[in-house]
Amino acid sequence: MGIPAMTALDFATRRFQSAAAHYLAGRTPYPEALIANVARLLELLSTDRILDLGCGPAQLATAFAPFAGEVLALDPEPHMLALAREATNGLPNVKVAEGSSDDLGPEFGRFRAVLIGRAFHWMDREETLKRLDRLIEPDGAVVLFGDGRPAIPENKWVKEVEALLERYSEDDEGRRHRRSDAFAPHISVLLRSPFNRLQQFGVTAERELTIDGLVDRALSRSSTSRARLGERVDVMIEELRALAAELSSSGPLLEVVTSNALIARRP
Repeated sequence: MGIPAMTALDFATRRFQSAAAHYLAGRTPYPEALIANVARLLELLSTDRILDLGCGPAQLATAFAPFAGEVLALDPEPHMLALAREATNGLPNVKVAEGSSDDLGPEFGRFRAVLIGRAFHWMDREETLKRLDRLIEPDGAVVLFGDGRPAIPENKWVKEVEALLERYSEDDEGRRHRRSDAFAPHISVLLRSPFNRLQQFGVTAERELTIDGLVDRALSRSSTSRARLGERVDVMIEELRALAAELSSSGPLLEVVTSNALIARRP
């Protein structure tokens, strides 16, 4: 099956050129229990096709490969695709290809599920869901994956780190728009789409985070990536390391993370 050429990239996505190297070390991995629960609820079969859209380093494609017959991992950033190919090497039912949500068309074939992890906000969400409506099987679903840190005492230190990073990302116009009232939450967009029957659940766990891991997390974000900050990035890293050392002076940094999945089906 042929895959169309990638369309012109939005400039902001090119920040992931530098962010790619830090993504796996900096981002919270998806728990096995979350993956297994989604596969069970979707009743995936060994004959099903899955699309990991905006796959990054193919974490979801790799995790769902045992549950499906074929997985297509699609991303517009070549540096992310290099990581994806490395991660899926040895998985015969996973194909990695260059492309974005703008490229979706009938030549991709049909899918039982389309998985999107931490990437939906980069897409024209309404148009993407219209395109997916033509590609997803009648009993299929769109599944959004993400994570959050609940406002509990164990996560008190996270606010200080986020405040530091906010100083370096507050001039990011795209980020400011996505955090404004003008940018509808994903759930609101889904409720106005063909995939408006929603089911959401999460897996919560405590994990230890090293100072290096915290730096990787900052550099994996588009708003605080090396590509966006340029010469300012070294100053940010120095500040971040100093703050993390202070916060961890009495013990390791522990954070409580809720990894979640939002399954969106047709009525």
